[in-house]
Amino acid sequence: MIRGIIETSFLDWDGKLVMVLYTPRCNLRCPFCHNYELLENPDRYPEKKWASVRNLLKKHSDFLDGVCITGGEPLLEPDLEDWMRKIKGMGKLVKLDTNGTMPDVLADLIEKKLVDYIAMDVKWPLRKGYSKATGVETDIKKIKQSVGIIMDSGLDYEFRTTVVPGIHTHDDVVEIARQLKGAKKYVIQQFAPFHAWDEKLREVKPFDNEAIARMADDCSQYVEEMIVRGMR
Repeated sequence: MIRGIIETSFLDWDGKLVMVLYTPRCNLRCPFCHNYELLENPDRYPEKKWASVRNLLKKHSDFLDGVCITGGEPLLEPDLEDWMRKIKGMGKLVKLDTNGTMPDVLADLIEKKLVDYIAMDVKWPLRKGYSKATGVETDIKKIKQSVGIIMDSGLDYEFRTTVVPGIHTHDDVVEIARQLKGAKKYVIQQFAPFHAWDEKLREVKPFDNEAIARMADDCSQYVEEMIVRGMR
C-alpha cells in the first residue's frame, strides 16, 4: 500500500534522481521519527494506485533513474513484491529503505533480484538497549541478521544512523561503525528536532557540526565510505 509520493528527488539516493513512494505502516516507534503523521493517520493520505504511479513514471521516464520505497517499514506491505516487479518491469532501479527487523523478507527480495540498492537504519549499537532508539522491544538477532544479509548481498547499500542527543553519545555512534566494520558505506544523519514524534525531543538541540565531524572521523576507520548528511 502506497500513501505518499514525491515525484522527483535528488536527496534519497546519492547520485540518482528518483521517485519516492511512502508506505504507511511501521513496527517501530522511534521517538525522533519525522514521518509519524503518516503512521498515526494513514487514512488522511489517499491510497495511491499503481495506474497513477505508472503514469508518473512514464511521464518522467526520460530522466528518472528509479524509485525509492520508504516508510514506515516497506517490508510490512504484502503487495511490496508486486510493486517492485512492476517498477523493475518498466526498466527502473529500485532502492529499498528498511529498519532491518524482517531479514527473511529482505533476503527473499534480494534473491529474486528485485532490489538494486538498500538503505538500512541502524538505530543504536547492536546490543541490549536498542529499544531506547526504537521505542519498542526489538529483536537484535534479526537486526544483526539483516546487516549480514546486506553485506553479503553483492548489492550497493548503506547503513545509516540518525544521531540524537540524549539517545546517542559519541561512543555509541563509533560503536555502531565498529560493529559494521568493512561496510561499503556508513551515513551519520543529523537530527531534525522540529518535527520529532516525541514532543520532548522538539526542544533538544542537535549535535553541532564539530561534534558530528568528530563522530564521522572516528567512524571512518571502520568503513569504506563515511558520509554525513544534514549538517547545519
